[in-house]
Amino acid sequence: MTRSFEDRRRAANCRRGAWRSAFRTAREHRRHWRADKERFKAEYRSARRAGRIPEDPGPPASGFALLPWLLMGMGAFSNVFQGDADPWIGSLGLLAFNSLYIYVAFRAFVKEAREATSTRVALVLLGLVTCGLALGYGGSWLLFLPLFGLATGAVLRGPQLRSIGTAVAVLAGAVACVRDGWDGLTIAYATWISTMVTAAILSLSEAVRELRAAREELARRAVEEERLRFSRDLHDLLGHTLSVIVVKSEAARRLAPRDMDAALSQVTDIEAVGRQALTEIREAVTGYREGSLAGELDRARSALTAAGVEPSVSRSGPPPDPRTAALLGWVVREAVTNVVRHSDASHCGITISGTPERVRLTVTDDGSSSGGGGGSDACDHGDPGDGSCCAPGGGTGLTGLRERLAAAGGTLTAGPGPRGGFTVTAELPVELPMPRPGTATGTVGATATATATSTATPTGTGTGTGTGKATEPEGIRSAAAPQPADTVPSVAAGPNLGP
Repeated sequence: MTRSFEDRRRAANCRRGAWRSAFRTAREHRRHWRADKERFKAEYRSARRAGRIPEDPGPPASGFALLPWLLMGMGAFSNVFQGDADPWIGSLGLLAFNSLYIYVAFRAFVKEAREATSTRVALVLLGLVTCGLALGYGGSWLLFLPLFGLATGAVLRGPQLRSIGTAVAVLAGAVACVRDGWDGLTIAYATWISTMVTAAILSLSEAVRELRAAREELARRAVEEERLRFSRDLHDLLGHTLSVIVVKSEAARRLAPRDMDAALSQVTDIEAVGRQALTEIREAVTGYREGSLAGELDRARSALTAAGVEPSVSRSGPPPDPRTAALLGWVVREAVTNVVRHSDASHCGITISGTPERVRLTVTDDGSSSGGGGGSDACDHGDPGDGSCCAPGGGTGLTGLRERLAAAGGTLTAGPGPRGGFTVTAELPVELPMPRPGTATGTVGATATATATSTATPTGTGTGTGTGKATEPEGIRSAAAPQPADTVPSVAAGPNLGP
């Protein structure tokens, strides 16, 4: 007996312990669930504010939004069944009114259909049927007049709405006063309110949807422009830097058998160019890559000297502003790189001149011009041929520079020089207007005048302006190249790279 009581007590204690444990577990799960819910809400709100999650505008409005108002005609429907109105005329009137109302309501939400002549004709017929039924029967049939005002407001949303809406309200009041005396003024007021409120709500809804669509389109274009800018940035940066590495590697290979010290100097330059390229890639990815005209000129001298081309640089006129100078640096970089890669020239001249309003840059060489110097991708990859890929005006390098300078108010021309070689000329204002906030403009938005001349090798690959697709000049890098100062940062964004 005692043992049985102890067993029951222990069993009850075990059950109570299990219940308490289950309750604690459920309470802990609920606490975690609430914490996760708050965290998800916070993350969703932050993502919505950052624009990563578009707002849900809901389903587009349609004529179904106006159909429930037809319930106002239930009184007239009951009059037909109770015999208070002629069954045939009343039924035909209800059928005509409902058919015209539904037709107008569904066409009111499509701009082209709303402005069509057939919709306006249907609206006029709806008004005639409404006035006829209201004058004939009065009572509940007068409620069709506010419905007619609602349809009018749904169709007419332009500047003529106020006058037409007022005319509809006056007509409704007159019809109602004929049947119910001065109490018909209430119908006139209801008709005017339904007309104006319906037009205002539908116009506001349509404007909100158009604004959302425009915002999404602007965001999509901004992303596309930034991707294009970033791809051009990396294309130009890597293409020109690797060209310098190849030229200096060839120089080191030629010098190694007879002058080890000179070869080691070239290898040192290669190491410096590689380190500088890593720095530039990090800056390009994080959006802070900079360039300057003075730095590009120094790097151009180093690259031309390493390739066995005698450089000469002359400057005159007022100094351009930093953004104009950055664009000119891009032209120097493109032209000199193609002279190094595709030309058999022995001399390359860089001339910068200008007036207080415009500035011009000219890069010329004395190589042959049989292949042109367009600086296209084919030429960059050493594709031999008839030179059509490098014809004046062709190639992605000249095209990219021409587009950039044109956007900045400048011009770019390229072609064989009068004394041989290849000439590229770009002109820009000395001072450029500040870019508008929020625009995706590569690295600089300046205008300047630049002329670059380059030649062609006997194989038909010409010299010109390289790839030239995108941002500021980050031309030929060398060990002694100074860090650029007077530059404009780009707007790219992305992860950093390791050392």
